[in-house]
Amino acid sequence: MNIIEFFISRWDAILQMTISHFSIVILAMIISIVLGVIIGILITNNKQLAKLILNIANILMTIPSLALFSVLIPIMGIGKAPAIAGLVLYTQLPIIRNVYTGIITIDPSIIEAAKGMGLSNSKIMLKIKIPLAFPVIMAGLRTATVMGIGIGAIAAYIGAGGLGEYIFQGINRGNDRMIIIGAIMVSLITILVDKSLGLIQKKYEL
Repeated sequence: MNIIEFFISRWDAILQMTISHFSIVILAMIISIVLGVIIGILITNNKQLAKLILNIANILMTIPSLALFSVLIPIMGIGKAPAIAGLVLYTQLPIIRNVYTGIITIDPSIIEAAKGMGLSNSKIMLKIKIPLAFPVIMAGLRTATVMGIGIGAIAAYIGAGGLGEYIFQGINRGNDRMIIIGAIMVSLITILVDKSLGLIQKKYEL
């Protein structure tokens, strides 16, 4: 049985694991985006706090993914919960950094003009700063999502399921076809999501 025949014969299981993988990443990214955008906005008015938060996020990103998942097991057990928590922690840096950078690099004269028109700080943030910074913010979300999809495969080690489980089953059984198919599916999801987010980013750059 060649790899295509193997893929067709196992399609139901592959589809189920693909959906499971995608659902874990999507949920983690929703939480990560909300958290990262809020933190990124809050630190724009405090350079010292920004430096501290960005350093913490940078340190979290340097921890090996399997080690971080292992640390979360005693706290959250095994399964999807520690996987989602780990992905949220891992993907904070590109989101926070790009939100912060995108906002603080806006031309100050634009902000002064908005203040001169009588806009409040909250309206300036929502109507001026975030729209102008959106292409930079979107680049961070794109990077974080691609990272999340890849790291999500490792989460199978802690019982989270997804395509990583198919890859690890292939490793344990010495089945190259399972490993290749699992890796290809992760790559396809990554490419499709990255291209989709890239189109959105490009739209707002015009």
